[in-house]
Amino acid sequence: RIHLIAGRVPLGADRAAVAGEMETTFIENLRYAADLLAQEDMIGLVEPINNRITDPRYFLNTPHQAAAILEKVGRPNLKLQLDLFHCQIMDGNLSRNLETYFPLIGHIQIAQVPGRHEPNSPGELNFPYLFELLESLGYTGYVGCEYTPKGDTLEGLGWLRSYWESRGLQHGGTSKAAE
Repeated sequence: RIHLIAGRVPLGADRAAVAGEMETTFIENLRYAADLLAQEDMIGLVEPINNRITDPRYFLNTPHQAAAILEKVGRPNLKLQLDLFHCQIMDGNLSRNLETYFPLIGHIQIAQVPGRHEPNSPGELNFPYLFELLESLGYTGYVGCEYTPKGDTLEGLGWLRSYWESRGLQHGGTSKAAE
C-alpha cells in the first residue's frame, strides 16, 4: 500500500477558484497511478488531511471529498486512508464516518485530538470504543499510530499494552486463553 498525495493549493490561489482544475488533475493522476500499481498488485491510498490545523493548503480535506474522488476515479485498487485525527478535526461524527466509508477504507491512522499524542492522552476521542467499532465492522487491516509521543517511543506505545490487557490479551495481541 502506498499513500498517493493530493497536493496543495498553490500559494496565493483562491481554493474555490482552482478546486475544479485541481480535482481533474488529481483524478487523472490517480487513474495513471492506479493502473501502474495494479501491475504490481498494490493498493493506492488517498488521505484527507485537515486544513484547519495541519496544512491549510492541502487539497484533499474530508472523507466525503475523498469518497467522491475515488468514485470518479473508479479503480478498485484505490482506497481511503482514514486518519481519525484529521477526520475528527474536519467533521467529527467518527462512528458514522467509519460506518459510511468502511467499504472504501484501506488503512486507518490514529492520534488523539487536539494534541496529536497517544490514544490514552487527554482528548476528544474514545479509542477503546473506536477500536471495538472497527472490529464490529470487520476491519482486519493495520492501524497506524501517527502521533507525537509525549516521551520516548517505548513510553509512547505503553497505551497499547494497557489496551491489550484490558481486553484480556497479552503483548502482541494474543489471547491469554490461547496459551
